[in-house]
Amino acid sequence: MDASVQDISGSLLGWYDSHARTLPWRARPGSPAPKDGNWPYRVWLSEVMLQQTTVAAVQAYFAKFTQRWPTVMDLAAADDADVMSAWAGLGYYARARNLLACARAIAARGGAFPDTEAELRALPGLGDYTAAAVAAIAFGRRAVVIDANVERVVARLFAIDTPLPTGRKAIREAADRITPDERSGDFAQAMMDLGSGICTLRSPRCLLCPLSASCRGKAAPERYPVKPAKKARPQRTGTAFWIERDGEVWVVRRADKGMLGGMRALPDDGWNARADGNGEPPLAGEWQAAGQVEHTFTHFNLILSLKLYSGRVHARTANDEGEWWPVTRLDEAGLPTLFAKAARLALALRGDD
Repeated sequence: MDASVQDISGSLLGWYDSHARTLPWRARPGSPAPKDGNWPYRVWLSEVMLQQTTVAAVQAYFAKFTQRWPTVMDLAAADDADVMSAWAGLGYYARARNLLACARAIAARGGAFPDTEAELRALPGLGDYTAAAVAAIAFGRRAVVIDANVERVVARLFAIDTPLPTGRKAIREAADRITPDERSGDFAQAMMDLGSGICTLRSPRCLLCPLSASCRGKAAPERYPVKPAKKARPQRTGTAFWIERDGEVWVVRRADKGMLGGMRALPDDGWNARADGNGEPPLAGEWQAAGQVEHTFTHFNLILSLKLYSGRVHARTANDEGEWWPVTRLDEAGLPTLFAKAARLALALRGDD
């Protein structure tokens, strides 16, 4: 390791020792990983939740999950519907399905997480980033941990101007060079903190940065990383249906695979990321148009129309497996954000909001 690399890792760790965020899934800077058998579980759970989500949004969910399922064995034994419901609002719902699959794989091992990056990567739902993060933070293994914050810091630090995604190879190689053999977990978390609080996407605070003296891109930090031109998101349309009977609304369970898989939702007309819905309601009768809600997914935008059934419902709907859910307890159903928006629109029209 040359002197400049030592300067970078040493400066960053010194800064982290004084400025680390206090978070419920973190050990104190410089301290060894806790011997508590639940520590890898807490690190892994936090890393899965933090993917594509802010720390501020995750903290309440993390507290809820660890109170309800304090160990990985508890989570492995949980009902799928309960976990999906508890996840509602965090988005990227495939993470919740992978969370359960991984917990059950760990349970099959007797409840112990593997402690190497390669073994962790073999678990369901653990990609390169999560496996590296858990190996470094939970087990003190040297691993190169790169999330969006780290990617931005490294690209600026070395002025890597190859556009993404091609530039990721050079970014990873540079991150590998500066990752120390000792305290790699602290180093990874320090890079994350630096990216989220100092080396921010817009208006980075370079004067406060502990790496400013070594940063090759500080003259024009907002140039890095170089991103490809954005592609316009496709616009999709669909329809959701509100079917009410005696103070209860018909709620369906979405297929395990596909958009919002395994979640409770209002019945809809089959829209997806590649096609508009067909407009067909789940039962015949008179329907009242109730307005629209909009929602942005990763790869497309959706305009979802809402229709209310104006007839009398005497039995289960013919086209869906589902359940009658009390309207007054609908917030407990764990509807994903899109359908929660549609439900709020329906409730506002009936005077409950």
